[in-house]
Amino acid sequence: MTRPLPADYPPILYIPCVRAVTDPADLEVVYRTTRDGRTALLVYSALDRLHAGAGPDQPWFTLPTSELQKLYDVRPFDLVLLDMLVPEEHRTVATA
Repeated sequence: MTRPLPADYPPILYIPCVRAVTDPADLEVVYRTTRDGRTALLVYSALDRLHAGAGPDQPWFTLPTSELQKLYDVRPFDLVLLDMLVPEEHRTVATA
């Protein structure tokens, strides 16, 4: 990453993923594209904030903040957005 994260970021992040998995090798991180075309990684400081911001059906995983560079190395992103509200129409909905 080209810029360091703010010093007050939490030590552990909750990160939305495409689907729930049991093997970490199968993780697919959710990235968002901003209106100006940048790639954003949404992260949440706590599980209740992820549920409030991305919805209760959003699969997630935790990652120490210090390891965020590993995600960037796999797929670079322009922004890290903390505790963002995802509009209802863009949220994951569980299927039965």
